[in-house]
Amino acid sequence: MLEDAASHGAGQRARGDGDEEHPAPCGSRGRGCKAAPGGNAAPASRFLQVELELNAHLRRLVFSEPVRFIYNPLEYAWDTHRCYVERYCRGGQRVLFLGMNPGPFGMAQTGVPFGEVRSVVDWLKIVGEVGHPRDEHPKRRITGLACTQKEVSGARFWGFFRKLCGEPALFFRHCFVHNLCPLIFMSASGKNLTPPELPAAEREALLALCDIALCQAVEALGVSMVIGVGRVAEQRARRALSAAGVDVRVEGIMHPSPRNPLANKGWDEVAKAKLAELGVMSLLNHS
Repeated sequence: MLEDAASHGAGQRARGDGDEEHPAPCGSRGRGCKAAPGGNAAPASRFLQVELELNAHLRRLVFSEPVRFIYNPLEYAWDTHRCYVERYCRGGQRVLFLGMNPGPFGMAQTGVPFGEVRSVVDWLKIVGEVGHPRDEHPKRRITGLACTQKEVSGARFWGFFRKLCGEPALFFRHCFVHNLCPLIFMSASGKNLTPPELPAAEREALLALCDIALCQAVEALGVSMVIGVGRVAEQRARRALSAAGVDVRVEGIMHPSPRNPLANKGWDEVAKAKLAELGVMSLLNHS
């Protein structure tokens, strides 16, 4: 269980959200957010409970240099995140797309994985309030759904499925999207730090908790395939799920990051070819 892994972490909470009020239980907030037609509340409730438990354990961790700021959008953006889960997490989905952790202008602002604001507001129709982490870097302010800066990875990811599916209901009929780790880390300068850049012992304490939560989430969702978006997410998912004996196929697609030269040359075509190879494209066509 998560309690076992948490005992290996530091004995105090991750800095950044520790004094915030704990999120309300699912179903108590998020006015105006309705589940997609045909949705099933049970998988969403189980999924949200896994995330709430993970949050509780992550608060006990501490991180040293180069980490100076830690944001957890599953706390200050719980309202919009819960809207996303309750609207689109449903029974019978077969594929889980798995990112690594939030981007500064994506999920950090919206609470939605790969959550570039325009995609979240205009296509996914997510509503809700977004608060603030306790400590904000002056160069990385949280403005929520009013954020005007573009998250390229998220715009590419959701833009691809918008062009392919037309309506979110077609994508979410068979697929869901999640991040392995909900925390975003920053240096004193405001530079985004990915989990692989953290000190080794602190990284492993963090990811041990995230691995267990991933296994619980996969079992709650009942998916048959996990597709890591990027090599790090793919490798971590394969390791965690295999070690836990969770019977699920793990594959991967290229990350749409602008830091990736290959993605900049045409991520859509690369993703389409890989998803066709995996048999996922046939789930997403209009017929």
